[in-house]
Amino acid sequence: MKFCIATTDHLESICKITVEAKAQLKAMGVDQWQNGYPSKEIWVEDIKDQRAYVAVDSESNDVMGAFTFFTSQDASYDSIDGAWLTGDIHKDGGYASLHRVCVSNTHKGKGVAGSMFLFAESLTRNQNIASIRIDTHPDNKPMLRSLDKAGFIRCGLIALVSGVEAGSLRVAFEKIL
Repeated sequence: MKFCIATTDHLESICKITVEAKAQLKAMGVDQWQNGYPSKEIWVEDIKDQRAYVAVDSESNDVMGAFTFFTSQDASYDSIDGAWLTGDIHKDGGYASLHRVCVSNTHKGKGVAGSMFLFAESLTRNQNIASIRIDTHPDNKPMLRSLDKAGFIRCGLIALVSGVEAGSLRVAFEKIL
């Protein structure tokens, strides 16, 4: 498996994986990603801003998974019912955050999510950032397990502050590197 910044050549695969993830969440009765988010337009913006990454199969060149990597402050993380491991010292954006993490159905169970988390950790370290934050729906059991397995610590609940899912509660995680 190799990682690279996503390009428009990857867009169709990323959108297909996103549709698969939405279908899986719906089948589990989870309302996350069920109202148009993330859309193709969001991925286009992520690609344009060079914050979208893909995990690619080294042999077949298939896109196995995708995620976005941010180093700017996430307004949804300003208020938490609980406590960040790093407290409020990172309110200036001194943390990385991961969003839109998804894995292709054909590559689930192969450690893709864990590998994406490890790659994101290396991106974070390379930018001299001390921690990574991420959130997910309280009922998204596969992602909750993946985050626990990857060593992320549950810090509390946050409410999304923008977009079509504004107001939705999410379990917030952080990992100090």
